[in-house]
Amino acid sequence: MLKQGVNKFFDSALQQLHEASQTLELDSGIVEFLKTPKRMVIVSVPVKRDNGEFNVFMGYRVQHNNARGPYKGGIRYHPEVTLEEVTALAMLMTWKCAVVDLPYGGAKGGVACNPKEMSREELEKLTRRYTSMIAEVIGPLVDIPAPDVYTDEQTMAWIMDTYSQLKGYQIPEVVTGKPVSVGGSYGRREATSRGVAITTREIARHLNIPLNRSRIAIQGYGNVGYYAAKILHEWGARIVAVSDSKGGILDERGLNPEAVMEHKKKTGSVINYNGAKTITNEELLELECDFLIPAALENQITEKNADRIKAKVIVEGANGPTTPEADKILYERKIAVVPDILSNAGGVTVSYLEWVQNLKRERWSLEEVNQKLEEKMVKAFADVVSYGKKYETNMRNAAMILAVDRVAEAVNLLGIWP
Repeated sequence: MLKQGVNKFFDSALQQLHEASQTLELDSGIVEFLKTPKRMVIVSVPVKRDNGEFNVFMGYRVQHNNARGPYKGGIRYHPEVTLEEVTALAMLMTWKCAVVDLPYGGAKGGVACNPKEMSREELEKLTRRYTSMIAEVIGPLVDIPAPDVYTDEQTMAWIMDTYSQLKGYQIPEVVTGKPVSVGGSYGRREATSRGVAITTREIARHLNIPLNRSRIAIQGYGNVGYYAAKILHEWGARIVAVSDSKGGILDERGLNPEAVMEHKKKTGSVINYNGAKTITNEELLELECDFLIPAALENQITEKNADRIKAKVIVEGANGPTTPEADKILYERKIAVVPDILSNAGGVTVSYLEWVQNLKRERWSLEEVNQKLEEKMVKAFADVVSYGKKYETNMRNAAMILAVDRVAEAVNLLGIWP
């Protein structure tokens, strides 16, 4: 087992588990069981580059807990992927699936590489090799991967094909987030964002903030940030600022999300968008607004900037964007935080719906998928609010207590064998 103190994000995940376990008065043995991943796989992924050179990348797949069902979790390609980060994310996936009451456990995977410096052919080689290396520990009733940072529908199609070729027949249910034409679900591409939008709407109702008069700032303008902006804009909210890795833009009159995305596709960034003021990512986080949606990477809101946050509500689009130290400061300042294990669970929810469609060999309409997603997210939000009232705590603690309670109950009912 990894030691605490190695990675701040990993430490945060363990701290959240510890606090929820204390509230629930769980047996220390169960807590130790929940802390420890069931399986951690490390593989080397050699790739012959377009110039003929060989590079070896490190790949990981961590399976945290499967008491409530098969492992579920994304695969990310990023230069800073580490075993500690993947382990923390796998644990968070266990809690996320439990919060939304999906019959899944948690897993996560990743390859330490820079996909921005790799060609399509190199990424295909990397994906297929990585898939072949973890093929023995994944499967449609064992562990079902999905897209994450810098992976997408095409990546999932390669994983599905590689796994299917190894098994000798087509197995679409081995992975979710695929293109619709090879078994993907309608609505999956924007599912995480729709979940973020739904929870933003629900917290707005809960706090009596009129969504159609609200000002929203979004850090991160990839898939999650863009579609969240688009949906919330359609619902009447004013998107005043967005950003990507190169910087951000601010326009108090409101931005057109689709026009901003067209600009980003042409120029490579949202910055220098016509009529908008260029700002930094740090400045975006500290803007005065109704809703701040951090949809980039983890540890963006820390003890160093939490006292300068001016948003009324933070809705986490990314995984772990707020540190525990920052959480305490925000709570003291009465800034509500909708935690990642609830707010960005739309992606895994529609992944579940895609998996069910694949298992049944059915195809559901976009309307049916969105309706089922809506029902799941609204119910999960209400459950978290209920636990918050019961334990007199904030939404993050309430979500963790709810999730850990459900997983611990499953572990206790199944028993630990032998």
